[in-house]
Amino acid sequence: MKFLILIAAVVAISLLGVTSSTAADAKKKKAGKLRHVVCFKYKEGTTKKKIAEIGREFRALKNKIPGITSFEMGENNSPEGLNKGITHCYLVTFESEEAREAYLPHPAHKAFVALLKPHLEDVFVIDYWAK
Repeated sequence: MKFLILIAAVVAISLLGVTSSTAADAKKKKAGKLRHVVCFKYKEGTTKKKIAEIGREFRALKNKIPGITSFEMGENNSPEGLNKGITHCYLVTFESEEAREAYLPHPAHKAFVALLKPHLEDVFVIDYWAK
């Protein structure tokens, strides 16, 4: 009898879609990809050579910091003129939030920021779970 009550409870919970928020959140995040979008406006006078070096060093972080699954970069070419001076976009994909948390204080990331900072006029960063 207790067994039948237990089965009925499990079936009822399943039909109602009740799960713990932690399990539901984890499942939702696992279905997507954690994206880290970083957009730069370089200071006037920053050479194309320096911008290319910064791009190479940013890309190299994928091989230096665990948990980065992909990296893309590109220069703005939108005809809308709404970029507010931001010219370069970099997209880093992480395997988890823990990987992103490890990335920010990582010595390789800090070294990259030190290279970048003297040439950076403005930056825009947004992270999201892609679906």
